[in-house]
Amino acid sequence: MISFAMTDEQESVRDAVRDFAASAMRPRARECDEAAVIPDAFFASAWELGLTATQLPEGCGGYGAARSPVTNAIVLEELAYGDATLAVAAAAPSLFAYAIADQGSEEQRRTYLPPLCGERFAAASLAVAEPVPAFDAFAPRTTAVRRGAAFVLAGTKCFVPLADRASHFLVVASREGQLDAFIVPRDAPGLTITAPEKNLGLKALATGTLSFDDVEVRDADRLGGAAGANVPRLLDHCRVGGAAVLNGLARAVLDYCVPYAKERVAFGEAIARKQSIAFRLAEMHMEVESMRWMIWKAAGELERGLDATRSAHLARSYAVEQAMWIADHGVQVLGGHGFIREHPVEMWYRNARTLGVVEGIVTV
Repeated sequence: MISFAMTDEQESVRDAVRDFAASAMRPRARECDEAAVIPDAFFASAWELGLTATQLPEGCGGYGAARSPVTNAIVLEELAYGDATLAVAAAAPSLFAYAIADQGSEEQRRTYLPPLCGERFAAASLAVAEPVPAFDAFAPRTTAVRRGAAFVLAGTKCFVPLADRASHFLVVASREGQLDAFIVPRDAPGLTITAPEKNLGLKALATGTLSFDDVEVRDADRLGGAAGANVPRLLDHCRVGGAAVLNGLARAVLDYCVPYAKERVAFGEAIARKQSIAFRLAEMHMEVESMRWMIWKAAGELERGLDATRSAHLARSYAVEQAMWIADHGVQVLGGHGFIREHPVEMWYRNARTLGVVEGIVTV
């Protein structure tokens, strides 16, 4: 029998993250969006949850729990239910850490993971997206060319989370027509960082542009060392993570619209009693649930070590389309109030649009 029930441990984790999202994220989301900045106090409080360190090896300072993309998808949905921007910011160090833990060499794990398991917030990030039309994460234009005992990176990355403070970046590039990834310190000669970018949504998240002008990286800083890494699988993890964030955002829109529709009276009755509104809310609910099952299916394949490229692509594509549809209809349910900053739906609409066009900003 197929069961979609969570384990007792997953329920416990979900409840803890749900409480954090309700108390530390939702109340400050609008303020962060208006100021276009996330206070250090939030990063410190999010760090105490152990979102990154929990699934890192004990030998590197982590808690040693088994890597679970399914559990991470549950966590990301709950965080994004509180606020998608703050969710991406809180989970951003995991982009770098999980890639090193899953596919890095032993030297890379010993060198780069301990700082991400300390008592204070530490930032490292992943650079995937590029400022080109019709960008394809599986065919980057940033290149890595062998030069003697090193690799030389050339190209540009954009929408890199925490670019203003990350100590290292894991850069996805094309090497001889194949996907590869390289660890680059922020002070590498030839690397120029422009941050923060000004974006439609996720305004408080400090994303940046990285320009690589013949940046040399050592052999030892190629992800996986001499053996290399399965970078497409890394991108699969990112796609499932992005879908989970969109799922949480869509659920937030739905849960805001339902009580509003019950309380808003027009022409003598609550608008929730009108078929056009009631049917729309019902469809929004169905899509939120459908998204979750597709995400959990893809995450489950990743957790079992299966090829999840197809299911990850489908989960992300479906989440992008339906989350945007839900956010759009959320604005319409509120009518004129949907465009007023007194209500969060317009902010969620902008965030959904932005999340739908970027990749590599969150992972499971």
